Amino acid sequence: MNPNPRRIDVHHHVLPPAFMADLRRQGIAWTGGPVLFDWNIPIALEMMERQGIGTAMASVVPSVHWGDIKSAIHFAKLSNDYLAEIVQKDPAHFGGLGTLPLPDVAESLKETRRIYDELKMDGLILFSSQANTYLGDPAYEELYQELDRRKAVVLIHPTTAPPGATVPKITVPWGIVEFVADTSRAVANLLYNGVLERYPDIRFIVSHAGGFVPYIALRMSLSGDHIPGMKDNIPKGTLHYLKKLYYDTTLSTSEQVLAALGQFVPKNRILFGSDYPLVPEEVVKLERTMLENSGVLDDATRKAIDRDNALSLFPRLAK
Repeated sequence: MNPNPRRIDVHHHVLPPAFMADLRRQGIAWTGGPVLFDWNIPIALEMMERQGIGTAMASVVPSVHWGDIKSAIHFAKLSNDYLAEIVQKDPAHFGGLGTLPLPDVAESLKETRRIYDELKMDGLILFSSQANTYLGDPAYEELYQELDRRKAVVLIHPTTAPPGATVPKITVPWGIVEFVADTSRAVANLLYNGVLERYPDIRFIVSHAGGFVPYIALRMSLSGDHIPGMKDNIPKGTLHYLKKLYYDTTLSTSEQVLAALGQFVPKNRILFGSDYPLVPEEVVKLERTMLENSGVLDDATRKAIDRDNALSLFPRLAK
């Protein structure tokens, strides 16, 4: 067991107060599950110290797009400025994954350049869908080109449903089942539309151990590799592309999931994630404890998941 893990948490969120206040003003409710918890820097740092987290690669939730593009553009900029200031003041403890005002591609390209060139952030968070458009859609082609050029690190995150989205009419909070389904749809759309083939330098991190993807990977391969039209977009085969993605451990630290994920992808593709503060500290502690006591992880793999694998994506933290 690593006695001083200094974990890099690739799945940590911040909640910009002005953005949260605007959602409340509009009467927009969080549908992911539990009520959003308060977040501030002192509380986050105390939690990180107790749970052996050295650096949180923070991203803003929820998505800034709730049906109004002007509002999305405004709050993307506001959220990125808020997060960038946190990172600039304490770059050892915090990294930043900027947010974009999709589905507006032109404005998202402008904000991508600002995120990298002006705010000097570490990567991006892209939500699995915006309204009824999923990642992988051809409408986002210019954005993929820019992200590939920058060798961007991109966290794929599920989303609560804004107006216009197609979601099941179920009463179960979407964070329980629908989020992992939404993530899996986005990965499949990126794969079979050829985005992963055309833009191999985008480093995608898939939330929650990939949703359903590791479980249904063989099914995807047996189907997608042989469907005319689709197979042309994946000349190396479904499994080749899925194994090149990164997968975080957020809410996915059971022995069954760790065993399946460890058999599905190379060990250097698995990253620690917490989902704090969308989950309380007791859940983060449970995630950490399960990793520390896992019978399917050896010490070298555990150390890689805690920190070393993330350093390959965020080399500045090695300093």
